[in-house]
Amino acid sequence: MSVLLATAVLEAAKEKGVTIALAESCTGGLVAAELTAIPGSSTVVERGFVTYSNTAKQEMLGVAAASLDAHGAVSAEVAREMAEGALAHSRANLAIAVTGIAGPDGGTADKPVGLVWFAIAMTGHATHAKHRTFKGFSRVIVRKAATETALRLLLASLGKGHLDDSAM
Repeated sequence: MSVLLATAVLEAAKEKGVTIALAESCTGGLVAAELTAIPGSSTVVERGFVTYSNTAKQEMLGVAAASLDAHGAVSAEVAREMAEGALAHSRANLAIAVTGIAGPDGGTADKPVGLVWFAIAMTGHATHAKHRTFKGFSRVIVRKAATETALRLLLASLGKGHLDDSAM
């Protein structure tokens, strides 16, 4: 499924002349790996940032310490700042950010294991954030599901998917 989604994202981006930057935390580069596994992806994938730590989010993407302190790394605010930072620190015109709690530890009552925030930033458009909760799944499944969701969101942002509950 991911290969088909990644191929569709690349084709849609090429068609529109869009380049993509990725800002990943809990997926650890899996979204970039799915896209770059396809020959010719270098015409679309501009760069990726794996910002697993809060320090990396600040240094590489310009996420504000105040946002991290007030909302935590797994939040709409930080996801938006990550996506906007990926645009600001690249030559891409579309960026996606993924930040979440893959587990098995780290969850709280307010932010359970499986909670993942996504944000899409596109030059000239408002940045949108959305969350999904992948409850009851292993770390591997949460990361894979988040990767697939990110690809679906990219596809929808390129006008090739449906903007329903699974997309922004």
